[in-house]
Amino acid sequence: MEKIAVVILNWNGVKLLEQFLPSVIQYSPEATVYVADNASTDESIAFVRKNFSSVKIVQNKINQGFAGGYNDALQYIDAEIYALVNSDIEVTQNWLKPILETFEAEFKTVIIQPKILDFKRKDYFEYAGAGGGFIDKFGYPFCRGRIFDTLEKDNNQYNDNAEIFWASGACFFIRSVVYKELNGFDEDFFAHQEEIDLCWRAINKGYAIKYNSESIVYHVGGATLQQANPQKTYLNFRNSLLMLTKNLPQKKLFQVLFIRMILDGVAGVKFIFTSQFAHCWAIIRAHFSFYKLFFKNYKKREKNQTEIYFKTKSIVYGYYVKGGTVFADFI
Repeated sequence: MEKIAVVILNWNGVKLLEQFLPSVIQYSPEATVYVADNASTDESIAFVRKNFSSVKIVQNKINQGFAGGYNDALQYIDAEIYALVNSDIEVTQNWLKPILETFEAEFKTVIIQPKILDFKRKDYFEYAGAGGGFIDKFGYPFCRGRIFDTLEKDNNQYNDNAEIFWASGACFFIRSVVYKELNGFDEDFFAHQEEIDLCWRAINKGYAIKYNSESIVYHVGGATLQQANPQKTYLNFRNSLLMLTKNLPQKKLFQVLFIRMILDGVAGVKFIFTSQFAHCWAIIRAHFSFYKLFFKNYKKREKNQTEIYFKTKSIVYGYYVKGGTVFADFI
């Protein structure tokens, strides 16, 4: 069994592999590097085989998104630790060393995220993960370094090794034994927030999730679905409701879902007033898909659901009403 496998999920991303794979190979001597190809139709596989003979390839037969793509590929990778890395991530020298040291020193820690900075503005945190993730009372995710679309400059304010609620799927380290215990990502999610769901399920089993600032990566972000894409809106709104259904404590479930649906309606009206009709329709589609999947996902609930799952009551209220823009405003 390998100590650590760096697994890059690829779908028609030959240009991203050309740009970012060299840094992964150069700075990952401790790991075996894999490209898990999600049924690409471009020249991705031929390119990797021709230019990077040390990289192992796992070919999925069909594209099942982020969740199903990793679930399919990781069946064929035998390693103690999986490092799941987006194809638009630039890694840095010694990025794996502090992660491996934390796993060896802290048995209860099963998932770790590095510091994720913006590839385009390297002194700013990046949207997907930043300095470690949390959710509010109504299931809205936010990060140390990112509240909604507002990003903080990296002034070393999160140079620590802190316990967090969720780690970003953009660069996500997990013990393979725990990944298997949790049955991997939930494939109903397809993409977006499946990593938050997985982290929540891990916490419900008593495990810890950490952020390690000594490991630094740079993320382009939006390489698969741009932030303004209505499909991303659809997946985020639907998957957030699915995640709450699966993981909220029973006594809070229906109250929170009801309030969340009202807030989603408000978001839809806001999209109408800003002439973003496709995004309003995406929220409507998300809700109908959620209704269809509700009972299936309700049955997935674990016996134990953690009561401590949020840092603040509502980032919607704190951000849009009180004007908070940085993580310190919400704790």
